[in-house]
Amino acid sequence: MKSLIRSGVALVAAAALGAGMAVGGTALNDKDPGNGLSGQPATASQIYLDEIKDYGVCRGADPACYNEWGNGWTADEPKRILIWSRTAGPRHAHLGTPLAPGLNPPLNANNIAQAALIAWAAERGIAADYTEDLSQFRLNNYQAVVFLSSNRDTLDDSAQTTLMQYIRGGGGFVGIHNAFGAEYHWPYYEGLLGGANFYNHGPNRDGTVETINRNDVSTSFLPETWAFKDEWYNLVPYPSFVNVLLEVDQATSEATPAGHGESHPVSWCQYYDGGRAWLTTLGHDAAAWTDAPLAGDEFFKQHVLGGLESAMGIKPFCAA
Repeated sequence: MKSLIRSGVALVAAAALGAGMAVGGTALNDKDPGNGLSGQPATASQIYLDEIKDYGVCRGADPACYNEWGNGWTADEPKRILIWSRTAGPRHAHLGTPLAPGLNPPLNANNIAQAALIAWAAERGIAADYTEDLSQFRLNNYQAVVFLSSNRDTLDDSAQTTLMQYIRGGGGFVGIHNAFGAEYHWPYYEGLLGGANFYNHGPNRDGTVETINRNDVSTSFLPETWAFKDEWYNLVPYPSFVNVLLEVDQATSEATPAGHGESHPVSWCQYYDGGRAWLTTLGHDAAAWTDAPLAGDEFFKQHVLGGLESAMGIKPFCAA
């Protein structure tokens, strides 16, 4: 089913409401059948009263929310990302043993997701640094930071400020799988995820992924449906004012009482507070990161790489 939230609008800070300003240009409502937001609020007052948060920033699918302040990739510039996989809670098997301190410490044999993402990026000419050391959480030399299943209170106060300033300067953010289990008590981060947060999931199991938007570089090559195995995350809050890219079919998404039913996004993108954010809840199964056979794993790999390149600014971002 095509999601009711596959398109977004720019949301301005709450101060704009107090000043009586309009939000994101033309208001969207159920009288505008072409916007993909049937049933969503139509006015600024409704937006701020319907429990869909704006997080005090400009966010949505409108490029007007992007700040071209130097943190995105420019032509002839080296392509570089930082992979952040620090966990402060349960650690996914695909992350393996916690990394030693420092930048780019030796990888253990079981750090399969980090090793895979480094290799995948290299295939696209992208150099990747990696760390789980808070003292190395410095972002100014990168066009994107990837939160790779980093969870719980993965950032301290200083690192939170670093991330916020980086995003505001036009930086790219890629959140993969248990990045949705991080920073529960920081509203800014919840907004960065698309106004969404992890609630629970069913068992790791086979499902059918539905390609909702084939205009984006991270989805243009995908079939309408494809098989994949994952922990299908249920989200509360549910993502809002984002460009939904992929959903999982209803039968799979009804794994728990919090299942989303007919519209259950698993990948989406948005502009947020000046930066670009590309998100996916996919990537639980260790086989998705190795050469072990797994239906749809090549689709997953290319999906992640397309999202990464677009968040960096190498390719067009978040096409509707």
